[in-house]
Amino acid sequence: MYEYLTGLVTIIKPRYIVVEVNGIGYQLLVANPYRYHVDKQEKVTVYVYQAVRDDDISLFGFNDEDEKQLFLQLINVSGIGPKSALAILANPDHDGLINAIANDDVKYLTKFPGIGKKTASQICLDLKDKIERLTTTETDLFKPLSTAESAANDALQDALEALTALGYKERDVKRIKKELEKEPVTSTEEYLRHALRLLN
Repeated sequence: MYEYLTGLVTIIKPRYIVVEVNGIGYQLLVANPYRYHVDKQEKVTVYVYQAVRDDDISLFGFNDEDEKQLFLQLINVSGIGPKSALAILANPDHDGLINAIANDDVKYLTKFPGIGKKTASQICLDLKDKIERLTTTETDLFKPLSTAESAANDALQDALEALTALGYKERDVKRIKKELEKEPVTSTEEYLRHALRLLN
């Protein structure tokens, strides 16, 4: 079982990143791929969960142990799979998520893709007494993309693709596109943060 990987981020896609460790590239499904950046010099440490099914073996990556533990708690809830848990974690406001669970705020939870009232209630029921507050401060390892790496239009398009990969409906993504175009940002991570706030 993998605990974490330390290596170089070599590929970033809307659903995953690739971390190269000793010449081997590991594909990691992550909540927000654009939190990372491709850098052939700077190593990152990504915490890992390995999901094994009859027809698939997948690796899920996390910024730190706290995010991984929250993921593990979420997938233990009936009706929550790894992809749904990632979509929930894509919202950078983890404290808001934890507060919603602690206060039985079903309405807040149903804003995430694939989460209905029944599943939201189950999340509150199962995790209310188990959930732990996360430290949400990011380290210097996770820098936004610079304008030199990607033009604003490309960054916006990548963010929209990432939302679709997380399970948000195409009509909802299109609905917020005009709002995002008004934002004075140039990185995919910033666009994604704004988009998640608009959607949630």
